[in-house]
Amino acid sequence: MLDDSRPIFVQVAERIAGDVLDGTLPEGSQVPSTTELSAFLRINPATVAKGMAELVATGVLHKRRGIGMFVSEGARARLQEQRRAAFVDEFVAPLVREAGRLGLAPDEVARLVVDATRGAGAVR
Repeated sequence: MLDDSRPIFVQVAERIAGDVLDGTLPEGSQVPSTTELSAFLRINPATVAKGMAELVATGVLHKRRGIGMFVSEGARARLQEQRRAAFVDEFVAPLVREAGRLGLAPDEVARLVVDATRGAGAVR
């Protein structure tokens, strides 16, 4: 569930963001309370609150005074764009650099990626 390799509040934020991305928490829906999440995850409520504050700061969640936290409109699209940018930085850019070192043409790289997504995975 939670691991010690990264701050727990970051993992809480990532978990909630993941639930928004996969539709478990649709836009406009209420997020479980800090107390509920802290009891479920067996962590300090302040840690959950810090994770939620990160998502409020990025516009994924918003507070309704006296009611609770809700998923903001457009949150899923924002998260998808953030993840897409991270995907490019972490995976696509290194792939392109390595392909250049190997002298692979862009169409060869595209074919390899298509083959891998189809389960072929054969590099020739």
